Amino acid sequence: MGSLTTTRLRLPLLWIRNGEAAPLADIPVLRAADWRAAAIALCDAGARLAALVPLAGPSGPRGWDLVAVLADDRRGELGLVRGELPPSGVYPALTPELPEAQAFERELMEELGLVPEGHPWPKPLRQGHRPAMSLAGRPAPGHDFFRVEGDGVHEVAVGPVHAGIIEPGHFRFQCHGEEVLHLEIHLGYQHRGAEALLLSGAPARRQVVAEAIAGDTTIGHGLAHDQALEALAGVEVPLAAQVLRGVALELERLSNHVGDLGALCNDVGYLPGASFYGRLRGEFLNLLLVLSGSRVGRGLLKAGGVRFGLDAAQRDDALARLARAERDLEDTAAATFDASSVLARLERTGTLSARAAEELGVVGVAARAAGCARDVRKDHPAGIYRFAHLPIARAEAGDVLARAQVRRLEIARSLTFVREQLARLPEGPLAVTLPALAPDRMAVSLVEGWRGELVHAAVTGPDGALAAYKVVDPSFHNWMGVAYAMRGNAVSDFPLVNKSFNLSYAGHDL
Repeated sequence: MGSLTTTRLRLPLLWIRNGEAAPLADIPVLRAADWRAAAIALCDAGARLAALVPLAGPSGPRGWDLVAVLADDRRGELGLVRGELPPSGVYPALTPELPEAQAFERELMEELGLVPEGHPWPKPLRQGHRPAMSLAGRPAPGHDFFRVEGDGVHEVAVGPVHAGIIEPGHFRFQCHGEEVLHLEIHLGYQHRGAEALLLSGAPARRQVVAEAIAGDTTIGHGLAHDQALEALAGVEVPLAAQVLRGVALELERLSNHVGDLGALCNDVGYLPGASFYGRLRGEFLNLLLVLSGSRVGRGLLKAGGVRFGLDAAQRDDALARLARAERDLEDTAAATFDASSVLARLERTGTLSARAAEELGVVGVAARAAGCARDVRKDHPAGIYRFAHLPIARAEAGDVLARAQVRRLEIARSLTFVREQLARLPEGPLAVTLPALAPDRMAVSLVEGWRGELVHAAVTGPDGALAAYKVVDPSFHNWMGVAYAMRGNAVSDFPLVNKSFNLSYAGHDL
């Protein structure tokens, strides 16, 4: 844990590592303007905004503070600084200087009525959800869509329900002919309340809620939740459990990356790739089934470790399955990425520049495909990733092909990781008992899920009970990246561009 004042910029910050807890009293408290200046200065120096966590302020339920979680990837540290907002709830917005804050501040406005003064687009995040009236007594902004006017300009509306996954998503295209000038994305019908359930539910229920935040990221969100509680309780998970957690996380990554490559093949009409990748995805889901009893990994994790292990016969069978899947994946990838019809459709489609990715705070595959070297497993390692390192898979073009290539590379490296970890799976206990959570503490847990960085920030009150809980799914950062990537493309490119990001609709609305 670092000092309250950095030696680099002399800013009042508390520095912690991923999976650590710190006393709330040690987090510097600044007036709103000074807090804003500190956050902007640190981001200008190379850090990024990982989360904004609202806390009840000293003036009671109508007063709020905001804790900025600022990730310094080069040093592997997280800076915490707390801004004390005025009773009116009006504070100087971060977004004009830090575009990556735009969704955080819109959510705070919608849910708590806080007013980010100077926000360039103060529109609620969720369609149909009635925003809170501001604490300043101002009328809540509406849901009006941005419009482009001019000869030949027309509008295409898609939604409000996604036809394939039957989740709420509305997409409004402003077009000139087939060219998309602007895409506005509006998600969600009403607040799902996952964060509130994590606070109000029984401790035994929290794991179930965390694993259901985004159903295709069961292991990722479950692990982030468990690491936050373990930090607050001050326990170290046994090595065998750390290994099995890492194996499960990479199997989840494998199943989703393989499925995404198959879906991209389907979108461009390359049916051999769609068929083979679709079958191979099942191999990794079935390995999760052996490990946990569920094809998506539910029930494996618990705060303090894991519930199940693998015996020698199961481990040998898993290694044999991995070898067969690896061989078939290499053949399928070679055929897919050598097909000129596939490459012609993926290249230069849906390009997201490195600059836009950085400014929007994009994470995960989409960031690495645009040239950003950003991966929690390397930058902020926790658990088994402190001892076993995976090389970062990167591309530079930022287009659909680059995002597909990053997935291909990550599949190969995750396969190597899982094979190596299973081959030397340690013996020993699989869990420790979680003691009572320490009072008046804040913990931040980061996990590199298959989409990108997951953040779970948990705060305890004076009695040790959870007093605040904030979840950031990678989709929260990345949906704006989809909008930028669509500019200049044809409307017919949208299914392909959207699938190349493959973001969560449910994970965006917590």
